[in-house]
Formats: sequence, C-alpha cells, structure tokens
Amino acid sequence: MAEALRVGIAGLGTVGGSVVRVLSEKAAELTRQCGRPIVVAAVSARTRKKKRGVELGKATWFDDPVALAKSPDIDVFVELIGGDEGPARASVKAALEAGHHVVTANKALLAKHGVALAEIAEKRGALLNYEAAVAGGIPVIKTMREAMAGNAISRVFGILNGTCNYILTRMEKEGISFDACLKDAQRLGYAEADPTFDIEGHDTAHKLSILSSLAFGHRIAAGDIYMEGISNISQADIRAAGDLGYRIKLLGVAQRTESGVEQRVHPTMVPTSSVIAQVHGVTNAVAIETDILGELLLSGPGAGGNATASAVVGDIADIAKSRPGFQHGPVFGRPAKELKPYRQAKMRSHAGGYFIRLTVHDRIGVFAAIAKRMAENRISLESIRQHPADADERKTVILVTHESMESAVRKAVDAITKDGHLTDKPQVIRIERAE
Repeated sequence: MAEALRVGIAGLGTVGGSVVRVLSEKAAELTRQCGRPIVVAAVSARTRKKKRGVELGKATWFDDPVALAKSPDIDVFVELIGGDEGPARASVKAALEAGHHVVTANKALLAKHGVALAEIAEKRGALLNYEAAVAGGIPVIKTMREAMAGNAISRVFGILNGTCNYILTRMEKEGISFDACLKDAQRLGYAEADPTFDIEGHDTAHKLSILSSLAFGHRIAAGDIYMEGISNISQADIRAAGDLGYRIKLLGVAQRTESGVEQRVHPTMVPTSSVIAQVHGVTNAVAIETDILGELLLSGPGAGGNATASAVVGDIADIAKSRPGFQHGPVFGRPAKELKPYRQAKMRSHAGGYFIRLTVHDRIGVFAAIAKRMAENRISLESIRQHPADADERKTVILVTHESMESAVRKAVDAITKDGHLTDKPQVIRIERAE
C-alpha cells in the first residue's frame, strides 16, 4: 500500500471540525477507496484551547497557517479560514509555491485571486481543488471540470445561496415578512449577524463567477456581474407571483451570447411547474445547458458543516487517488494562461419579460399616465392587473411585459416615479420562462 497522504488543515470551525471528524470516522473506508491512508498530520486555528468536539490525535499544532502551508511534513493543505485576503490568501499561495496540493472552500478567495493561484498551481504541478466553494455538497465543479469534457456549455444558472432560498421559501409558505424571516434565519444559524453578503447577492455572484469561468473559458470577473439582492421582496410580490403562476427565486445566471458572456444575479420569477421552482429551503440547485448532453440539473445541500465537509473530503480523496507523475488537469478546465479576458455581453431584450409592481394614488388619470410611459418606451404589455384601493386610497397595479429591453423598462418606471403617481418604491423582477 502507498504511503499515507498527510493533510494539514487551517481553520477548525464548523467545517474544519467536520472534516477532521469525517476523516477519522471514515478512515478505513477512505483507505480502501483511495488505496492509501489519509491522516491529519497538522492543524492551525486562532486558539488552541477552544473545545471543538473532535479528537486531533497526534496532529502537530501551528499557530501560523502560513508556516503550516510551507511545512515539508504535509502533502495537502486544506484552507478553511475564509476571506479573500490575509492569512487565507497568504497560506494558499505559500502552499502552492511549496508544491503542496491545496483544497479550499473559499469562494471569495477564488473569485478575487483564483486565476493567479491557478497559474502557480499549474506551474508547480500541484492540484487546486475547490468543490466546496460552490453549492456546498453538490459535485458541480467536478461535473463541469471533468465529466462534461467535449460539451459546449451555453448557459449555467441556479440557486446558489441557501440563506436566500430559505427566506423566500418561508415568506411564500407562511406569509411572513422578509424582516421576520431574516431574524428567524439568523436565530437558526442560516444567516450571519450581518447578512448583507448573502441577501444582497454577493455570495451568489462569487459562486457564479467561478462557474462562468469554468463554462466559458474566461478569466474570473466577479466585479462585472449585474447584481440585485432580495431585501426589497415583499409579501405583495410573493402573492402576485403566485397569482400569475410563478415563484420568486434568487438566481445566478451566466450565458453565452453573440456579443460576449452575460452574468447576472437577481430575484427571478420562475414558473411554479418548473423543476427549479421546486427547490425549497436551504437547498441549492445548478442547471447546465450543453450541446451534447442537453440540460443537466444538480440539486442538494448547499451549506452546513456536513455538506461542505463532504465536498472537502471528496477533494482530498481525489488527491489521495492520484500518483506521482500523473498529469493533473487545469484548475479551471483550461490552462490558466489561456483563459480569455472577460467580454461582457451587450444589453439585449429579455425573452421572459418583466413583472412590474406599482403602488399608486387612487385618482383619475394615473392608469392612462402609466400606459403612456410604457408606450413611449416601446414596451408591450402581456397583462395588467389592478387591485382595489385600500383605506389610504392607494391601489396596486401589476404589469407583465412581453420581451423587453431592461433599459427601456427601467426608463419607463423612472418616468412614472418622476410623474408623482407612486406612493411606494416600484418593484421590477425578471421573469424566466424557459428552464
């Protein structure tokens, strides 16, 4: 039997502790599958005295994760520190430069420095595995990087943030407000004390940028993604979507067009009959559209200690199965130096149309003014619904457009707002008809 694979783990939080536990509990099975033992040889964390509920055995303790990353006594460095700078970046860079393989769950690090780190890994002949960085326990990276060789991908989209999906699911099922649901999510540990990164779409954007690079062969461009979060989704939107036969999801969408690659993150109305509309709670789902395979949908746990640890252990096991002299594949499916600069697609009509909710004063001429602004911007309306005025003499107007340019929709809504007819902030949500 081959010599043991020596693993060094930096970061012993929920995920790190779960990885240590799984490697210990599944040691015999992993040895059979990989043809060699996997041992935790060294660890690093902020404090040594903290009770973590896992046995670290004879693992060497390092106060400095960079020193651990450089250590000649490990073969694989597992980075579970988090953050796109500081110790996380320094330690991963140091490990790769030392020729060590690296496993990370850090999507923020990859979104910002992934290409540069990939160049180091490929130069040094080291593996940089990151299955846990996107969609938790769903093996989407392995699928796109290895199993779909020869397929030309035209579109990749999905639900990539469990926190947002949990909130939207409960808002629909229980009729509670966004704020109340967010507080519950924080209490249950699904949302951070500062939830901005999740609910405003940043987390989804980081993950989408990695998937887009894998799909289309361009350099990661997380800063060029159009992004909207879910903090302004109200019960009025949830109810209106249901009445129209739709369900609201926060989607990340990347697709190839004639003029470049379009990347966007935003709340989206999807038909309730579609597969992606059936993905509830903290579950994630990723759809990949290709020329050979057609459409593939992967769904499963998107977050949590066990789901993420499963992906990390899978990456470690892949390294354990490789042998000296084996030529590893490129980190992002193509050699890092051959990744093309990102070319943003030109704005085009959105085939699914738009949902527009307007809360207006109940007075003569308002509806005619709305219709006029839509016509001025050459927006064709599929349906118009009016809800009766409430006690404050306000009424809600729901518009659903045919295929339209987003710039035209935004211009029309801005004009209606400036006309002084609205009592509340307008809502505009894309509708995705095709799955």
